[in-house]
Amino acid sequence: QVWLVESGGGSAQAGGSLRLSCAASRSYYSMGWFRQAPGKEREGVAGIDLAGRTRYADSVKGRFTISKDNDKRILYLDVNPLKSEDTAMYYCAADWRVFPDTLLNSGQYAHWGQGTQVTVSS
Repeated sequence: QVWLVESGGGSAQAGGSLRLSCAASRSYYSMGWFRQAPGKEREGVAGIDLAGRTRYADSVKGRFTISKDNDKRILYLDVNPLKSEDTAMYYCAADWRVFPDTLLNSGQYAHWGQGTQVTVSS
């Protein structure tokens, strides 16, 4: 059975930090974090492939860090510092093979978690 479960969301203050986690039922070659704010389209914010190559959206570079623990099959997203515009539902996604240049393309991923809400207050 394939599943992805996000955790770590909640309410936080701008300027603070947050770590999101995504537990996976199995290992994947490529994984990513996406977010969707109310009234906006889902956007890719960070992706990582099996070789550890990463991609970040320009809007989060320098503040978001994606990493994974292959043994535990957990994907992480560290956010520091938080901004009010980071408020969104955050989703973990995974697939067997996503080319590095398309790690932020939601259409490349077949497996998705249910999401975890992040609310940042200023």
